[in-house]
Amino acid sequence: METGRVSSHHREEHRLSELRIVLLGGRANGKSSAGNTILGREEFESGKGTAQCVKRQGEVAGRQVTVVDTPGWGSTWSVKDTRELDKQEIVRSVSLCPPGPYALFLVIDVSSSFTESRRRSVEEHLELLSERVWRHTIVLFTKGDWLGDTTIEQHIETEGKALQWLVEKCGNRYHVLNNKNRGDGTQVTELLDKIEEMVAGHSGCHYEMEIMLLQEVEEKRRTVEERVEQRMTKVQKQRKALRVLFKGEEHRLSELRIVLLG
Repeated sequence: METGRVSSHHREEHRLSELRIVLLGGRANGKSSAGNTILGREEFESGKGTAQCVKRQGEVAGRQVTVVDTPGWGSTWSVKDTRELDKQEIVRSVSLCPPGPYALFLVIDVSSSFTESRRRSVEEHLELLSERVWRHTIVLFTKGDWLGDTTIEQHIETEGKALQWLVEKCGNRYHVLNNKNRGDGTQVTELLDKIEEMVAGHSGCHYEMEIMLLQEVEEKRRTVEERVEQRMTKVQKQRKALRVLFKGEEHRLSELRIVLLG
């Protein structure tokens, strides 16, 4: 199985001045922490669910790096069980780093067992972005310290067919991050090198979403926002009417009626 090591010759030949990355994955897999490790500082709020896409930028190893964090899904959920707004955000994520991301990182917590139900969930959610997404995806394992003396290759082999299928579906592209050891810049530099190697294999092309699908998602999103705005306006009008109605009155009760049960 390939480890994705990149020679110094390839690093120089395929070096990009700008890298655009989207983080995808189930909830509690460490996407936000991975984003912080990549950028080398606390840019994403970790330990709390991401409600909508968040975009952050910074200079890393001489490159301008853009990272987009996305809402996670229930790790074993079917795509039909995921909120419509979350699915829309996943699709919209690729439009936040125009003209499109060079790499999509599928973030997997290496300390959690990767079952067949998790594999199906990943497959369904990634293919919200079309079948072509796999050509631009790298499996990014988090909590690398949990492995101890076990190599990631040994872990993939012993974990079973579900994880092996996923790694192979991503062209045997994978990397391990230790989010607790952010002082180790080597792990991030090697990750960026792997992106450049993958992009070189695509003749420098980035992932590009189908325009029609993006337009459809944006239209749905605008419709939801309009409904929310209308609801808020209605509530504000009702509150204003109540304030006018009770203006100047002391809301004291002259009588209390209590029923005791049990």
